[in-house]
Amino acid sequence: GGNAGVIVEPDADIDLAAKRIAFGAFVYSGQVCISVQRAYVHASRSDDFLNQLIKETEAFKSGDPLDEAVTFGPMIDSDNAERIETWVNEAVTAGAKVVSGGKRNGTYYAPTILTNVDPKLSVSCNEAFGPIMVVDSYTDFQDAIERVNDSEFGLQAGVFTNQMDKTLKAYNQLEVGGVVINDVPTFRIDNMPYGGVKDSGFGREGIKYSLQEMTEIKLLVYNHLMEDQG
Repeated sequence: GGNAGVIVEPDADIDLAAKRIAFGAFVYSGQVCISVQRAYVHASRSDDFLNQLIKETEAFKSGDPLDEAVTFGPMIDSDNAERIETWVNEAVTAGAKVVSGGKRNGTYYAPTILTNVDPKLSVSCNEAFGPIMVVDSYTDFQDAIERVNDSEFGLQAGVFTNQMDKTLKAYNQLEVGGVVINDVPTFRIDNMPYGGVKDSGFGREGIKYSLQEMTEIKLLVYNHLMEDQG
């Protein structure tokens, strides 16, 4: 499983970050192991980011996923839609604020953004596998890394920054199987080594890496003995 986190630094392109994070959180109604579930945004940009994220999120068109104009479809079944509804209601009761979405209609649960969320609540610490995400702010990059790492899962993470020192710090310190810079952790192509650490499984997918995982290496040593010339 996963509970993907993404960090948005002050130098990030906020419009790009908001657009990609909305996509990463709500594509396939969030039913992807590497959907964005937690976003940590530098306090100096948090208001601008949140406003743009809400705008991008509310631009999704709900309906029949077979309709090419539809960009947001239902969840897999009613039980999971009701589970997400329960998690959101629990968070609101505990003091969280729904800034977009938060409504269910049958198997549809609106793409939902929450703020002021206790990190111990299910919407933040468990794998949602649904269309909800949590947004919080930070002031120190190290703190943001630690908050992404504060999870039982470690599949992929994203960082929006153009600073190479922070890129390398994130790569070295984030406890995940893959780090994506200036895009969301939802990004994946087949030739990537895809897999995680902690409770996000073991081994790697990806064409080359899957073959390696399913292949046993076998060694043959042939010692050619020269005939005795004596």
